[in-house]
Amino acid sequence: MFLSTVAGGAIAFASAAGAQAQEASTSAGTTATAPNGPVSLGTAAPIVPDSQFEEALPPLDPALGAPLEPIETFDVTDPPVTAPGGALVPDPAVADPALTEPLAPISTFDVQTPPAGAEAPEDAPGPVEPVRYTLEIAGLDEIELVDEFRGLSALEDSDGEATNGSQVQQRADEDELLAVRLLRSQGYYDATATATVEQLAEPGRLRVVLTAVPGQRYNFGQIRIDGPETQPPGIAREALPLKSGAPIVAIDVEAAEANVRLRLPQQGYPFPEIGLRDILLDPDTRLGGYVLPVQPGPRSSFAGFTTEGDLAFDAKHVGVLARFERGELYDQRKVDDLREAMIATGLFTTVSAEPVRTNEPAPDGTEYVNILVRQDAGPARSISGSAGYSTGEGFRTEATWEHRNFFPPEGAIRATAIAGTQEQTLRFQFRRANAGQRDRTVLLQLEAGRRDYEAFRGYTARLYGLISRESTPIWQKKWTYAYGAELIATNESRIGEPDLSIGDAFLLAGVTGQIGYDASNSLLDPTRGFRLLGRINPETSLRDPSQPYVRNFIEGSVYYPASDNLTIAARTRIGSIYGAELEELAPSRRIYAGGGGSVRGFGFQELGPKDVLANPDFDPEDPDKEPATILVPRGGRSVVEFALEARYRFGNFGIVPFIDAGQVYNSQFPSMSDLRFGVGVGGRFYTNFGPIRADIAMPIGRREGESKVAVYVSIGQAF
Repeated sequence: MFLSTVAGGAIAFASAAGAQAQEASTSAGTTATAPNGPVSLGTAAPIVPDSQFEEALPPLDPALGAPLEPIETFDVTDPPVTAPGGALVPDPAVADPALTEPLAPISTFDVQTPPAGAEAPEDAPGPVEPVRYTLEIAGLDEIELVDEFRGLSALEDSDGEATNGSQVQQRADEDELLAVRLLRSQGYYDATATATVEQLAEPGRLRVVLTAVPGQRYNFGQIRIDGPETQPPGIAREALPLKSGAPIVAIDVEAAEANVRLRLPQQGYPFPEIGLRDILLDPDTRLGGYVLPVQPGPRSSFAGFTTEGDLAFDAKHVGVLARFERGELYDQRKVDDLREAMIATGLFTTVSAEPVRTNEPAPDGTEYVNILVRQDAGPARSISGSAGYSTGEGFRTEATWEHRNFFPPEGAIRATAIAGTQEQTLRFQFRRANAGQRDRTVLLQLEAGRRDYEAFRGYTARLYGLISRESTPIWQKKWTYAYGAELIATNESRIGEPDLSIGDAFLLAGVTGQIGYDASNSLLDPTRGFRLLGRINPETSLRDPSQPYVRNFIEGSVYYPASDNLTIAARTRIGSIYGAELEELAPSRRIYAGGGGSVRGFGFQELGPKDVLANPDFDPEDPDKEPATILVPRGGRSVVEFALEARYRFGNFGIVPFIDAGQVYNSQFPSMSDLRFGVGVGGRFYTNFGPIRADIAMPIGRREGESKVAVYVSIGQAF
């Protein structure tokens, strides 16, 4: 048998014996077997001479050549009818005289359709009772095709109900073909299927029995790639994950050939042509010899870039986004990465990147290919907004206007307004993405606002500059970094204390350095690996007396896959301030803990030492309305935090029990004493861009002034 195509999930084949017979019938020198041996059909002498054959023919009747009589002479009247005995039978009398009358003109007929309900009750059609049936399947359960068959079955899709028996039979015929197609798609090419429809004793009830006979399964015999060899040899064969002796399964064949189309462009062959497979089935051995024609095309290297269309930026900046250089061996993955990076800029409605032949030889014998980038720039301006609530920070709304390409290429300006119960801020920002290097960002930001937190209130202005290289959803980096500088002018006072004057305001200058290492397998939903991050932030006062100090933080997390559905995750964070006493630090520059990104179960800035201060809202005339004193977080110079989670996922949902611990200390280094714990459980909804989390937690051994329950909602895991 000869197998040539995959259609509808099944591989069609034809009889090799029939093909051989057809070929033999059209070959020169064809012979036939006679009783006395083979005789050539084209050269044998006649058995009876033509003259002898003509003499043996009888003579023809001369009347056959005589002319016919005129048609007018024929008598076309019916002969008289006689009864037995010879008596004539008279013509029957006309029973109804109206039969002899001329017909009425057709224009006199009324052809209007009578209105609905005009028919007599006895003439009205009655309700049509549907035919109900049951379906029984035999022969598919042993090869685990029952569920797939039922999912595609015409009989199963109709829920056991049809208009009439003819419709049931039609569906049964379709399911016969379906069963054979499914069996052939699994390598059972001798499969047959029959469906019988049986009338049950109950009127209007049928039973359909579909019986499939798979026969023996065909396996792969010899597997061969037909075409020019690649360099290095065997790229196409290695990319074809088919093995001799394995069953011939249609979906495996299609997936294997798709893998060849994928792998060749990743290893220097951007223009492969995959031909139509040939599989020759042998009914005796139940083996199929597989041959796949492959034309790999020229082995190629990267040359340069060209771009066309409605441009958001030029070819030079395209080269900044690319991760390959001229002369590198072609790799389709790098071209796809370039296209994804351009999409991530948010500057295009459509963008594409594809190789174009140049017919120019490279020094290593490959052929140069250009990358043609087609751009269709989209609107660069956008307005966005968000709103939220957390138990620690209250309500918060944010509105942003942005022009993403105000200073091409990718020089964005952004204006943001924040209005909340504890913060009101205006922020202006310049940001250049991919600044001279892929994923390097230059940020310059100016902001001013008012903050009213549990620990302090005040007015702050900040000028901030930062250069960073961070992970993105397109490319999660092993190493990341950030460095920058800032100027801060802040007039702050602790809750319960008198407001500070301008003369007591803090004027600070500082620099920032940060480095991170990420060995996890996902940016938003890691299930294995670990992460480390270190940050140092020296600061000093620009007013007398100047007091320099250094803020230091180290944090790490680890992820262990306990099973396919369960991940154990742990995190720790340690921080300290060196070089200044607590009272010398502005309240906003101290260390606090508590909240969704810190120790869950405690409110924002709630964890740590507290001072008992007079309540500014206390009314002596109504002492029951507000307490006379309040507990105000003091902040500290050191912190330690721990977290442990068990992330269990089922489908697109998950449940995460967790326990967090931590404490803030007045000392320069954490002492690990008086650790506080919070416990809770979270839910996860997994999307294509990352999980959405909602956690609820409560403190263990709750103390005065602490929250009973805290709720946190965000995108991504807690750490």
